Parts: sequence; C-alpha cells; structure tokens
Amino acid sequence: AAREAKKEIKELRDSIKKVEPFFKAMGKPAANDWLASHTEAGQTFEEYLDADPTKPTKERQKIYVLPLGTFNAKQQKLIAQTTEYLAAFYDLPVEQLPSRPLITSHPNIRQNRLTQTRQIKTGYILNEVLMPILPKDAAALIAFTIDDLYPDESMNYVFGQGSLENRVGVWSLFRLDDHTDERGFLLRTLKIAAHETGHMFSMKHCTKYECLMSGTNHLGETDSRPIDACPECSAKICWLSDTKPAERYTRLAEFCRKNGLMKEAEEFSRKAAAVKI
Repeated sequence: AAREAKKEIKELRDSIKKVEPFFKAMGKPAANDWLASHTEAGQTFEEYLDADPTKPTKERQKIYVLPLGTFNAKQQKLIAQTTEYLAAFYDLPVEQLPSRPLITSHPNIRQNRLTQTRQIKTGYILNEVLMPILPKDAAALIAFTIDDLYPDESMNYVFGQGSLENRVGVWSLFRLDDHTDERGFLLRTLKIAAHETGHMFSMKHCTKYECLMSGTNHLGETDSRPIDACPECSAKICWLSDTKPAERYTRLAEFCRKNGLMKEAEEFSRKAAAVKI
C-alpha cells in the first residue's frame, strides 16, 4: 500500500509539473499587498501530505453551501454559480442549503472605524453559527453572507475566513462588487469561495506562485490572482479528492464556457491538453 501511495504521488507530481508554464512566480509584494505585512513560509505538496491534512473521507464527502441572510436575485444567481464551481474545482458533491437568518449583537458586531459600516466577527459565525449545525456527512460547510466581516480588532476587514481544523468557513459578498462589472463580481466570488474551501482542507496560503490560494489584502490583489490553483496546490486538490488533473481541468473549462468566462475556459482546456501529453 505504501509503495502504491508513493507511485500515485509521483505520477501526480509529474503530471501537475506540466502546467507550471501557466503560472507566474510570486514576485516582491507591493506596499499594501498581503505578503508585505504577513510573513508566511508557504506549503509544498509534500509538506501538505506530511501535515496529516483534513480531507474528505468515505463518511464525509459532501460540501454544503449555506446562505446566511437575505439575498437579491443577482446574489442568489452568484451563489448558485459558485456552488457549481466548487463541485468542479474539488470534484465533490456540493449541496446548497436553504437560507438562514444571521442575527447577532455585541460583542460580535462592531462599526468599522473607517467606513462606519456594520461588521460581524468571523469567529462568531464559524464557532457559534456553523459548528453546531455541521452535517455529519460534511467534508466542509461554507456560508455566504452579505454582511461585512472582520476577524479581530487588529484588522479592518476580511473577505472570508476558513478553519484549517473544523471544516467550516464563511465569506462575504459585501465588498466584492465594488468598482467592477458582473463578470468581475463573479470571478472575485469564485476565487474567494474556492480559496476559503481550500483552507478547510488544511491548505495554507501559497507563496511560490501567483495562485488562487495566495493571500490577498485588497480587491486589486484579488483581481490579479488566477481562478485556479498553482501546480503545488492543484496537486493537493487532486490528491484530497482522488481526481485526475486532466479530468479536473476539463470540468473547469466546461463550467467557464457555460458561464461566459471564455478566456478562462480556453486556459483550462490548454492545461487539460498539457497534462495528457
């Protein structure tokens, strides 16, 4: 069994290496970028395997998506698209749950001192809203909210937050439609959702490549990232979901074509072709 596992990992590593030309190496961060204020070592595929990561099991195969609050028609469509993207991205069944209200009070809400907007603490949502309702067959439970989020008093806001251990996460649509069109809103939401789900499968921030799993501090940085994981992180995804790289890239290309993301569809198709060689 150990020999078979080593063989599988080697084959996966060899296959994923073929998509390296599609990704940019991480450069020096600008003043306001994530890595300018956060020191992170990154995480190779081998380091991920050695860390005994949280992954889907025979009993826990499904990703659940939970809308928290009231969403308009545009936002509801976005959640449905993201649910479909997560299924293609992680090759796992994904189920959207009925919407629930999100009600809280002090000390789990605050007024942002700069924007004066109401914000909800992510820890409250993760620990007091999501953990008690985590389904037994859940590989992950991810919540959407239209409320602005913050993790603690040291940070102005976060787009989302996922637990590396407890299989729960949350992300917000609040800031994602700022100064963009419908396509940009969709791309930002797909990136944040897939990123936070990666954390729930114990994937750390990527520092080797410009990658969907790289940390972002602002929307400009989010916009600069691809909607796919780099070779190191794609290897983790294929391993945790037991899927083949070519099959995964083909599914993602189909999703992008269906949703009008033609540039992204073409790149996923080229990646699928590259790993088949």
